[in-house]
Amino acid sequence: MSNQDTYNYKVIRQFAVMSLVWAVVGMSAGVLIAAQLAWPVLNFDTPWLTFGRMRPFHTNMVIFAFGGSALFATSYYVVQRTCHVRLISDKLAAFTFWGWQAVIVAAAVTLPMGITQSKEYAELEWPIDILLGIVWVCYAIVFFGTIMKRKIKHIYVSNWFYGAFIIVVGMLHIVNSAVIPVDLSKSYSAYAGVQDAMIQWWYGHNAVGFFLTAGFLGMMYYFIPKQAGRPVYSYRLSIVHFWAILFTYIWAGPHHLHYTALPDWTQSLGMVMSLILLVPSWGGMINGIMTLSGAWDKLRTDPVLRLLIVSISFYGMSTFEGPMMAIKTVNALSHYTDWTIGHVHSGALGWVALISMGALYYMFPRLFGRELYSLKLVEVHFWMATIGIVLYISSMWVSGIMQGLMWRATNTDGTLTYSFVESVQAMHPFYIVRWSGGMFFLLGTLVMCYNIWKTIKGTTPVEAPVLAPVGAH
Repeated sequence: MSNQDTYNYKVIRQFAVMSLVWAVVGMSAGVLIAAQLAWPVLNFDTPWLTFGRMRPFHTNMVIFAFGGSALFATSYYVVQRTCHVRLISDKLAAFTFWGWQAVIVAAAVTLPMGITQSKEYAELEWPIDILLGIVWVCYAIVFFGTIMKRKIKHIYVSNWFYGAFIIVVGMLHIVNSAVIPVDLSKSYSAYAGVQDAMIQWWYGHNAVGFFLTAGFLGMMYYFIPKQAGRPVYSYRLSIVHFWAILFTYIWAGPHHLHYTALPDWTQSLGMVMSLILLVPSWGGMINGIMTLSGAWDKLRTDPVLRLLIVSISFYGMSTFEGPMMAIKTVNALSHYTDWTIGHVHSGALGWVALISMGALYYMFPRLFGRELYSLKLVEVHFWMATIGIVLYISSMWVSGIMQGLMWRATNTDGTLTYSFVESVQAMHPFYIVRWSGGMFFLLGTLVMCYNIWKTIKGTTPVEAPVLAPVGAH
C-alpha cells in the first residue's frame, strides 16, 4: 500500500502549496514597505498602501499565512509519519485548511482598510479572532487525536514541540484577544493601561517563542535528521531543550517594556529570564548542527541540507542577540531603533523562512511522488536568500546603532546634538541596502516557487518508503 493511501497527504499538499503562495504575497508587501521608507513617494497617496496599513498586512502574511501554513503542513506530515497512523479526521483536517485560509483572506482585506486592534501580531478584529480560535481548537483535536491513536508507543520529540506550540499559542490568543466589541469592525481591549501592555507582550514575545520558535524546532528535529540521514545528535539534550524552552520563554515578555510604566521588578524579571533563555536555545542549536556528525561532507553536495543547517546558525545568532538586547543598558540604546528590526529579521528570514523552505523542499517530492526538478536551482535560491539576509540585517544593525547614538548625543550645554530629521536623513542609504536585501530574498523565493511548480508538473514518479524517522524508536 502506498503512502498516499496510508496517510492523508491531501491537506498537507494544500497547506504546503499555500505556504509558498502566501510567502510571495507577504514578502512582496515587505519589499514595498521597505521601498516606501527609502522613497516615500511609493505610498502613491493611497491610504491602504501606506506603511501604517501595509506593515501589519506584511507581518500577518509572513507569520500567520506563510509560517502558519508551513507549520500546519509539516506538523500534519510529521505526526502521521512518526505515529504510523492517518490523521484522526480527514474532514476536521480539511476544515483547518479552509478555516485558516479564511482567516488569512479576512486579514488581507481588513488590514489595508485600517480595521485593526493596533496590537502587534494581534491586529485582527474580534470576529476574525473568534474564527481563528475555532480553527485552532480543531487543529489541536486533529493533532492530539492522531497522537492518541498512534501505533508507535514512543512520542518523537518533534511532536512534543508541535504540541507545546499548539497549546501555548491557543492560550495566548484567547487571553490577549479578550475585548469588548462596539460593532463588527471595532472593539476595545478588556484590559487597561499597563496591564494591557503587559498582556500584549506576554502574547507578543511568546508568539515569537512558540509560534516562531517551538513549532519550527519541531521541524528541525524531524527534517534535519531525515535530510542528513543521521540520528539526532543527543536525544537527552532534545528533551532538556524542550522543557527548558517551555518554562523560560513564557517569562521573557517584559523585556519589550523596559523604561516604561511597568513595575521595575517585572522589567528585571523579564531581563533575567531572557538571559537564562540563551542556554536552552544554544543547547538546541548545538543539537541540530551536531546531528551532522559523520556527515559534514553532505553540506558540499546537498543545498537543501545547507538551507536547514544555515537556518540553525541564524537561530543561534538570533537567540544570542535577543538576550543581549534584553539587558537594560543595551536596551537603552537599541530599543525603538532599526537594530530591533535587524534582530527580528535575523530570526524571521534566517531561521523561520530558511528552515520552512528546507522542510518544504524535503516534503514536496514525497507529497507529489515526483523527483525534485533542479538541485541547481536550490543552490541558486540558497545563495540569493543568504545574500539577501546578510544585506538586510547588517544594514539594520549599522542603521540602528547609529540611530541610538545620534538620539542620545548631547552638546556641552545639555541640548541634543542632532534633530530627529537628521537621524532620518542619515538612515536613508541603509534603507536602500535593506530594500535590496529584501529583493534578493523575494527573488530567491520566486526561484523556489518555479522549482516546486516544475517538480509538481514533473513526470518522474518516486514513491517514498513508509519509515519512522532516523532516531525514533
